[in-house]
Amino acid sequence: MDNQTLRTDILLVEGLKVSLESSIPAFILLLLIYIFIMVSNICLVVLITTERSLHQPMYLLFCNMSVNDVFGATIIIPHLLSNIFVPSSDRYIPYIDCVIQAFCAHFYASATHTILMIMAFDRYVAICNPLRYATIMTNRMVVKLSVSAWMVALLMVLILIGLSVRLSRCRWIIFNPFCDNASLFKLSCESVLINNIYGLSYTVVLLGSSIGSVTLTYLKIAAVCVLNNNKVLNSKALQTCATHLAVYIIMFVSGLINIILHRFPNLSDYRKLASILFHVVPPAMNAIIYGLQIKVVRQKIFIMFSRKRTTVAEVK
Repeated sequence: MDNQTLRTDILLVEGLKVSLESSIPAFILLLLIYIFIMVSNICLVVLITTERSLHQPMYLLFCNMSVNDVFGATIIIPHLLSNIFVPSSDRYIPYIDCVIQAFCAHFYASATHTILMIMAFDRYVAICNPLRYATIMTNRMVVKLSVSAWMVALLMVLILIGLSVRLSRCRWIIFNPFCDNASLFKLSCESVLINNIYGLSYTVVLLGSSIGSVTLTYLKIAAVCVLNNNKVLNSKALQTCATHLAVYIIMFVSGLINIILHRFPNLSDYRKLASILFHVVPPAMNAIIYGLQIKVVRQKIFIMFSRKRTTVAEVK
């Protein structure tokens, strides 16, 4: 009994499958992506908080996304990096650490949806009710929206992980690059019907409300643009909404591929890769897409490259 308890308290994580020849390139690539995600998103948050001209609801709400991206990447990438050079038979993790990692991974994914929903609401008010925008999107409203986005995600994921933690365990191997909710309840030999029901409801509610709100928002924005036929308004809508929509599509497609591949056991290797990409691609792309949209960021990048060219010319 003691040996069984010890074995299920220390789990074996399959981790990232890479050959010996590919381990160094994979490590360098992941490390560079992680550094880029951290530096770009942190710099954007610092820039938005220190630049008074950027103290607008759209940019303040975007800080939520940058913080979440840093959080989501930090949950997974350092763990993968530390396991790349460790033999697959020695990739152990304490059960409690696995639970924390699974909670954080789902919290990141859920918060991504809720944050994009409140950002869509901001764009709707800005374009469809421009005269009332300042009275609706006050600092108090920005704080309320931000807190609600995080708290809704927190509550939903607490229930999701709590249902898995309550189960007894008879297995000790995590067949995934990192711990997630499915990995946790698959460790049990008990009935996981409740887990499956809530997991399905959780996915339907989260994705349904996310897709529904974003679709409805953009349909109303499109209707306003068509009816008003205002070139200035349409240009503003295209600039801000295209950015938000691009970020949403990247996130949604990354997550959808992972969900679809879960239904095909013979494609497990592709599913594992997709699960990693969900924590790598959106955080990296979000910083680029939103960063280039902000005029101050573009100006600073232009100044930086101009200085480099001047320096190179002087050296020559």
